[in-house]
Amino acid sequence: MIVDGSATMRYYYGIVLKRLKYAVLTATTPEDALKLLEQTIPSLILTAVSFPFMSGVDFIKTIKSREGTKAVPVIVMTAEEQDSIRSASLALGCVAYLIKPVEPATLYRIIQAAVETTPRENIRISTSLKTIIEEEKASDAAGRIEYATAISEKGAYVRTLAPKARNSHIPVRIFIHDREIRAQAVVIYTNALEGGAFREPGMGLRFIEINEDDRNYLRNFIKEQLTSDIVTGPPEDTGGVEIDLTK
Repeated sequence: MIVDGSATMRYYYGIVLKRLKYAVLTATTPEDALKLLEQTIPSLILTAVSFPFMSGVDFIKTIKSREGTKAVPVIVMTAEEQDSIRSASLALGCVAYLIKPVEPATLYRIIQAAVETTPRENIRISTSLKTIIEEEKASDAAGRIEYATAISEKGAYVRTLAPKARNSHIPVRIFIHDREIRAQAVVIYTNALEGGAFREPGMGLRFIEINEDDRNYLRNFIKEQLTSDIVTGPPEDTGGVEIDLTK
């Protein structure tokens, strides 16, 4: 749940979080949020601190005093850097106090740490990127063409019917726009084409050697995929609980 008086902030971070596979509800004021909390309990609350009536700190106190919501992690995300509000928020049990604008990667890591039993440190997005798996034999120097269907700055999932064995070290080349990313990778798990529950056949790779410029390019590419086409705000700010991004 995002609670913020700014339509732009609610919309922007709501869309980013939806693209990160989170369902999102938004509210413009603590009062609206408390009404929502009578109907549903989110896994996490992101809130500003400056509101017309109930303050953000009082909102957090109310959340933490209610049996149904006291265990819900709260992150403060505000444009105001005030030591007293920071101290009060953290003393009430908030997991973080962030100053806007907050990079998607930073927000993702903090949310993951707050709500997941095995949190990810890096954003992983769905893709379809041409990938060449280089073979050991000299005659196969051109490599085998596959596709990376998910990627982060630390690794990728490559769809293939011929995954390498776990712990294998392999050179890979991944093509993004007009750039070729080269990396040495290790196979950390594989999915074979078998009956039962559907799993895309392939292998999960962790990059163990990659040029820092290429890693930065990957990081910027991922951010671009998350944010580049988000407009500055919704068509109009109608007030109240106006954006439901759970669908």
